[in-house]
This record gives sequence, structure tokens and C-alpha cells, in this order.
Amino acid sequence: MTESIAGATILVVDDTAVNRRILRAILERAGAVVSEAPGGEEALRLVRAAPPDLLLLDVMMPGMDGLQVCAALKSDPTTSDVPIIVVSSLGETADRIRGLSAGAEDYVTKPFDAGEVLARVATHLRIRRLTRSLRELNRELTDRQQRIDDDLRAAAEIQRTLLPRTGAAAPRLAFEWLFEPCATIGGDIFDVVSLGAGRTAIYVLDVSGHGVPAALVTVSVSQSLAPMSGIILDARGEPSPPSEVLARLDAEYPFERFDMFFTMAYLTFDAATGVLRYASAGHPPPLLLRPGKRPQPLEEGGTIVGLGVGTTFDEGSVVLAPGDRLALCTDGVLETASPAGELFGGERLDDVLVKGAGLALSGLRDLIGREVSVYGAGLPARDDVSLLLVEVLV
Repeated sequence: MTESIAGATILVVDDTAVNRRILRAILERAGAVVSEAPGGEEALRLVRAAPPDLLLLDVMMPGMDGLQVCAALKSDPTTSDVPIIVVSSLGETADRIRGLSAGAEDYVTKPFDAGEVLARVATHLRIRRLTRSLRELNRELTDRQQRIDDDLRAAAEIQRTLLPRTGAAAPRLAFEWLFEPCATIGGDIFDVVSLGAGRTAIYVLDVSGHGVPAALVTVSVSQSLAPMSGIILDARGEPSPPSEVLARLDAEYPFERFDMFFTMAYLTFDAATGVLRYASAGHPPPLLLRPGKRPQPLEEGGTIVGLGVGTTFDEGSVVLAPGDRLALCTDGVLETASPAGELFGGERLDDVLVKGAGLALSGLRDLIGREVSVYGAGLPARDDVSLLLVEVLV
């Protein structure tokens, strides 16, 4: 017990000198550094100048009494954490109650029992040390979390640079997109990539999981889908068929590499011929939107990327005309849940696409975003929401 008192600074406040001397003697024998104040005004001055580790405060004093001192110290942020033990006579129960109500942590009674005084003082010194340690740990954790949050925000900005650039040129194509990660950074990525000679690659992928690990995989895959990577262009500089791109990614990203897999839709468009070639890997199929018709899913493909067992992928093709549109999304759109737990779903997305058929591409994007948001009723998103809209121009 004396170990927790040794070296502690304690202020004894009492208008009776003998009481101060008794308490000083008890505390100094335990190793405390004791100072005295004969009244409330002097106590306030000393505490505000150099807050002690603990205050022993008499309740009944002329001028400013102990209750007023206690209330003043507890209302001041610079002194509010100094533990106060009020001192009262044995029969003054009401004074002890008023002291505790004013913010005091404990009380001792006169005549003093040395063991009681030391036990109560030691307890509150120990509590104060533990409280200070916890506050310091909390500050360290808060600072560390702030650094992590700053890093995540920076990573999110970097991730957004991988998305299609607003106003970027793609022969005979216009596009708009929506990207809302459920965490600061997400596991979705999509892009529109020039393949040269009027040809364009379009892709959207969704890595399993969320947060930093998934985002790192999206960065790696996006690098693999750069024109110079050797995957989307062959050795002659010709576009690789979508089915071959998916097969190469399946070999390049086995599940064991990152303990993750991803779904994907990959398409190529030739501006000269209007031919769109496409294949999907376990991903919601791209939707072909033609004026006056319901959305048509482009379903050819195969299983998820990452099985690493030599999976082959079916491939489809279609000739696009001016005014045709494509809608590509991740399952975060389709699996947005209502408060009742019902999913947004493909049929509801089709209805929204039909509803917005006459809108400009940006208007259609905004409409889908609103419909999904309203459907989710502001509930926290369970998955990243990504949407890429493409329109064929004359």
C-alpha cells in the first residue's frame, strides 16, 4: 500500500493546524510529499498553480468551505481529474454526502485512523494512475487510428485514379460510372482501355472480401490489364479474345496466391465493325440495352477467376448499333437490401433501365444510383456498389 503512496504529492486543506499536522505525519511516514493550505482560497491557488496527485479537503472551513472548493476544482478541466477525499467528523454524515455530491471521490472521518487514511489515499492514487494510463493509451490509439484513416483515404484516392477518367476518349463510345465502396477502399474495379486502331476493352471485376486486402488485389489485376502487360494484347499488338483474357487471369491469380478469388466481365469493341466480343467469369452478365426492348443479358462465360484448374470460358459476340447501351455492375448493386432484407435484384434493375431509357447516359447513371440508395433506405452497404454504363455513338 505504501508503495502506491510513496512520492505522491498530496495537499492537506484544513483550517485546524493540528488536523493538518496529524495528516501530514501519517502521509509522510508512507513516503508522500505533503503540502498544506489553511483555507479554501489558498487551496485553489495552490492546486491551480501545480495540481497535486490528491487532495485531502476539510468540509467545514470559514470563508470558502470544502464543498465550494470541490465544486470549483471539478468544474475546471485543468484540475477536474485531481482526486478529492473530503474530511468530516464522525457524525457528520450529511457533510460527507454533500462532498460526494460535489464531486469528491471519497471521505475520511475525524478522529483519524491511520490505516483508513492510507488505504483510501492509496486506492485513489492507484485509480488515478490507471486512469491516466488508460487516457494515454487511448490517445495513442486515437492517433494511430487517425494515421490509418489518413492512409486509407490516400489509398482510396489512388484507387480512384484506376477508374475511367472523365472525358477520356474511346472510339464511338461514351461512358458514365458510379463507384461507392462499402469501406474507405473497395474490392471493385472497372475501366475502359484503348487497344489501339479504334478498338476498346471494357471490364468490371469484383474481388471477394472488402477493405485493404481486396483493394490490393484490384490494383494488381488492373496492372495486369494494362495494354503493355501482355494479357489483353498479344505479341502482335492485337486484342486478345475475352475468353483468353479470363483464362490467363485464372492462371495468374490462383486462389492460393491471395486467398481470394474474383468475378469479372471482359468485353472488347471494334469501332470499325461495331462487333462486341464478351465473356464473364462468375459475374453478373453485362446487359445490352436497345431502344424499345428489355435489357438482354450477355451470359456467355464461365466460373469465377481463381480456381486455377485450367478453366475455359465461353465467348459471345454481337454487333452494336448507334444508340445501343451496355450496363455492367457488380453484385453490390443487385444485393443491396431493403430494411425488410429483400434484395434489389436483377429484375428491379431491368425495370430501372427501361424507365431511364430516354435519359442521357449521365441521367441514367444518376437514376440508378438514386433507386439503389432509396431501396437501401440509408442502411450501411454490405458490399461495394459499382456501375459502368456505355453508349455506342454514331
